[in-house]
Amino acid sequence: MRVVLSVHCLQDSGESAIAIIITGSTCSNKMSEVENTFRKFAVYGDTSASGNDMTGKNFSKMCKECGVMDGKAVTSTDIDIVFNKVKTKGARTITFAEFQQAMKELCCKRFKGKSPEEALQAMYGLIEGKEPSSVGATKVTKVGGVERLTDTSKYTGSHKERFDESGKGKGLTGRQDLSDNSGYVGAYKGAGTYDKTH
Repeated sequence: MRVVLSVHCLQDSGESAIAIIITGSTCSNKMSEVENTFRKFAVYGDTSASGNDMTGKNFSKMCKECGVMDGKAVTSTDIDIVFNKVKTKGARTITFAEFQQAMKELCCKRFKGKSPEEALQAMYGLIEGKEPSSVGATKVTKVGGVERLTDTSKYTGSHKERFDESGKGKGLTGRQDLSDNSGYVGAYKGAGTYDKTH
């Protein structure tokens, strides 16, 4: 959100000072929201992360989910190239200052018809207020024959013995062919009688 004030005749210096303060506070609010989004994506998937540095994987995820990477003007290859360009040599992460530099690099590619300042503000508009989502989380599918094949209540024969009534697997106790590790051959009738006779 950008505040634009149109003043026809400014003769009092106090009014222009107020206009600068209003514009400055709006930019700082926008940057704090962008930095907040940066920190949320920086800690995503890493419980030990501090939120001050972002990996290339999380940077790519953020660009994809926020709409920076559109697949035409900005591709995943562009994201990786810019990430490696702005990061410190030998480092695996970028700081927020390096992130801002990366956004300056990408904004002109993403918004070609705009001036660099307008393109950067539009880029920050895409990013602010976003959170990482669990897009690729595995979910149980209920399509076609898969539901029929994974429903344990419909199992027959020896397979139904491997699950309890709730559908949870019994593990080794559900198998009929448990091996006998007593030291005797199978079907030996005198098992366990040696100690009694000697």
